This record gives sequence, structure tokens and C-alpha cells, in this order.
Amino acid sequence: MEIVLLFQIKFSVMHPGTHVWPHTGPTNCRLRLHLGLVIPKTGCQWEEGKVLIFDDSFEHEVWQDADSFRLIFIIDVWHPELTRFEFVFK
Repeated sequence: MEIVLLFQIKFSVMHPGTHVWPHTGPTNCRLRLHLGLVIPKTGCQWEEGKVLIFDDSFEHEVWQDADSFRLIFIIDVWHPELTRFEFVFK
């Protein structure tokens, strides 16, 4: 059984009209998981209770065009393809 080590966890609330300009994460040593907790019925592609996993070292941006707020739980985990050496000397 493989153990996944958490790197960071946090909540993210986005209100209607929010725009996060194009940006990248600081490293490709992690993967970011977004768990939808409160997702507007329109204007979002997430579903409540579903997880989206991505490498945020690639450029991305976010719009919150729905009529209500969006709440997600963000979990950063170490990339599963890191070698033991890379993990220790990240």
C-alpha cells in the first residue's frame, strides 16, 4: 500500500465576478486536488463532492461567473512520480 503525503490543505472561496489572472504554481513536485464543497448550479463545471486533480505548474486562470459563491477544499500532495531522492531534496 502506497502512502500519499500531504503538502498543504486550505479552503478557497470565490465570489461572483472573481477573476484570477493567468498564473502558475511554484513547482511541478506536487499535484493539486480540488474537492467541490459548495458549487453553483450554473456557471461552474465542477460538481459538489467530486475531485479535480491537476498539475498547477502549468499556466491556468479562473473565472467565477456564477450568481453565488463557490467553496472548494484544496489539497496539495507530493507528485507520485517523485523519486525518494527528489522527495528528500525537493
